[in-house]
Amino acid sequence: MIEPLQSNAPNILGFRMSGKLHDGDYKHFVPAIDVALAQHGKVRLLAQFHDFHGWDMHALWDDIKFSTTHCTKIDRIALVGDRTWEKWMAKVCKPFTMAKIQYFDAADIEKAWQWLAQA
Repeated sequence: MIEPLQSNAPNILGFRMSGKLHDGDYKHFVPAIDVALAQHGKVRLLAQFHDFHGWDMHALWDDIKFSTTHCTKIDRIALVGDRTWEKWMAKVCKPFTMAKIQYFDAADIEKAWQWLAQA
């Protein structure tokens, strides 16, 4: 499931990802980002992982498509989680995007928001 998080800036979007992601999750997630891109040109994203179990095959394909079509439109990505593999994922994602990516432990979510808000 992908749930939107409240943000204080219109060009910074936050999402909480939990459970296993499915195609339907991307049908809501991607349009929300596209609307912000149309209004602001580039966006910054916070992805908070909570009890996250990955993607089904269709959602994994959706994620790959999203990454390739949006890789130049996102300035920064803050990944927030509490598992070693989520921290590792931040390193794996770097070659697939032009965005600056940083991992934050779940307890440091406020630092993640602050990092996204920096000029």
